[in-house]
Amino acid sequence: MMIAALSVTGAAPAHAFELFGIKLFGRDRAADTADVIGDPQTYAVDFQVTGDDLEDKLKGASSLWSDRDEPASGAAGLIAKARQDYRRLLAALYSEGRYGGSISILIEGRQAADLPPDTELPEPARVEVIVVPGPVFLFGKALITNQAPPATNRRDEVPLPADRGFASGEVARSGTILAAERLAVEAWRQQGHAKASIAERRVEALHTADVVDAALTVAPGRRAIYGFTKTEGTERMDPGFVAWMAGLKPGDEFDPDDIERARKRLARLDVFRSLRLVEADEIGPDGILPITVVVQERPLRRIGVGGTYSTVDGLGLETYWLHRNLFGRAERLRIEGKVGGINGVDPNDFTYRLGATFMRPGVFTPDTDFVASVFGDREVLEPYTRTGVTGQAGFTHIFTDEISGRIFGTARHARFEDAVFGTRTFTSFGVLGGLVYDSRDNAANATEGYYAEVTAEPFYEIQYGNLASSFTAEGRAYYGFGDENRIVAAGRLKVGSFVGASIAETAPDKLFFAGGGGSVRGYAYRNIGVPVGNNVIGGRSLVEGSAELRVAVTNTIGLVGFVDAGYVGADSIPDFDDPFKIGVGAGLRYQTGLGPIRLDVGFPLDPGPGDPTAAFYVGIGQAF
Repeated sequence: MMIAALSVTGAAPAHAFELFGIKLFGRDRAADTADVIGDPQTYAVDFQVTGDDLEDKLKGASSLWSDRDEPASGAAGLIAKARQDYRRLLAALYSEGRYGGSISILIEGRQAADLPPDTELPEPARVEVIVVPGPVFLFGKALITNQAPPATNRRDEVPLPADRGFASGEVARSGTILAAERLAVEAWRQQGHAKASIAERRVEALHTADVVDAALTVAPGRRAIYGFTKTEGTERMDPGFVAWMAGLKPGDEFDPDDIERARKRLARLDVFRSLRLVEADEIGPDGILPITVVVQERPLRRIGVGGTYSTVDGLGLETYWLHRNLFGRAERLRIEGKVGGINGVDPNDFTYRLGATFMRPGVFTPDTDFVASVFGDREVLEPYTRTGVTGQAGFTHIFTDEISGRIFGTARHARFEDAVFGTRTFTSFGVLGGLVYDSRDNAANATEGYYAEVTAEPFYEIQYGNLASSFTAEGRAYYGFGDENRIVAAGRLKVGSFVGASIAETAPDKLFFAGGGGSVRGYAYRNIGVPVGNNVIGGRSLVEGSAELRVAVTNTIGLVGFVDAGYVGADSIPDFDDPFKIGVGAGLRYQTGLGPIRLDVGFPLDPGPGDPTAAFYVGIGQAF
């Protein structure tokens, strides 16, 4: 392997510099990176860059500049910080294709690279950083020997290095060379060559012509297949089940995508504190590449509490107990309870919910789970009061990283009280099915991507003898703008239709309502429906939408402006005889590791009976 050192003219650092993981020049100086403890050493830094196109980038790379308001750890600490800056600044220049520049870091007029650590410095010390970036170097030659042939499977396609800037005439950024190496190796790995590597790397800067010649040679290695997956580190978990859940079938060709899917599948079990899929160092003589799943298990049990608050819906408190590995195959039991609608002191006005959910992963396939739940609850809402029990059991399946589905059998029995129909009882059995497409970059705080969900729930209601169905479809879109998507435009549209029974012979919670923090903000929860005198009942059609503009003011603080709208109709197909209910408002976001803490205030433009003049909402995560 040969690398021609890419020189920097002018004052050069005396310590080592590495590019592509290889030391190009100089010697290692342990003192440069050692923690130094001493009396605080203040300093004033003057940062000079010839031309201003790289000034911000170079200042961002300099620890002398970024830490200028904090004293160094003694004179030795300031000298060590300056010596590290040679390397930081040089790397920043290389990343922009500047291989003929010069860097000078002076402390009290002397090069920092030449100062001994015990140098005495005044308070504050005078520091000058002088950078001449030099010309932009272009690729003269950009060659890859043993490049992978075109993939025959679309899922194995990897972008060509030339399409990412590794081509003659393009700016010769150091990152482009590193990216070309990764792409060249990944192209072979995607075609089963697990141990592909860069066998030779030749990079030479020609300063007389301001060009860089780069030649990479790839060693593909043998094609590999999977053997039997091994497991290490399990305690309560069944190691054979862990290997089966990885889904790496013996005899199948190695594919990095399989490894990543296996990692995600095992992570979804939520049993492991740490998780690694380790490829063996060598492929066996029979072409088998051993794969080992190395894990560390989490504690078996977990207890959690949470809460929400709005000025309309009141305070909500909830808690749960979770056992994440009942029988050694990540079977999960969650028991939870909730009290909501706490606006006063009368417990009869509160909403209660208590139930349990059991989940067993890896049924039929590693991507299929069995889920069963039973809940008893009492809801006290403006349109009705419900007391009932609901049970369901069925399966969820993950088809791809973006597409998942579910199908459940359901059973429900509930008593309803409302001002229009009085007291009624409903008992029903049915099927609930749904598909979800989700390409959002972050479910709790999306900045780009799409989300779509369609559901269908046919059921038979025993008391009235009706066969009916409910259908819903919802789509969300997110578009980010500016640096790091600091401005996000988000939109949501939901439609629904109920067929097969009249409103009077249908349980109210099977009908459509709108309003509340996750619907049309500013209006009371589920208080947008079909008006009957001064009361509201559920409808058989729904159209609902939201638009938000989210702006990140700082890394932790954000502002949101929103418009929500909702319509509920008496017929299965909306006729829009009544106007949309519209709410507008603004919000504040505070970013945390769990997602943004949300504080919204919404104003209804056409409030009805029971709606406030303004409503405040507090929760975790974006509204949608």
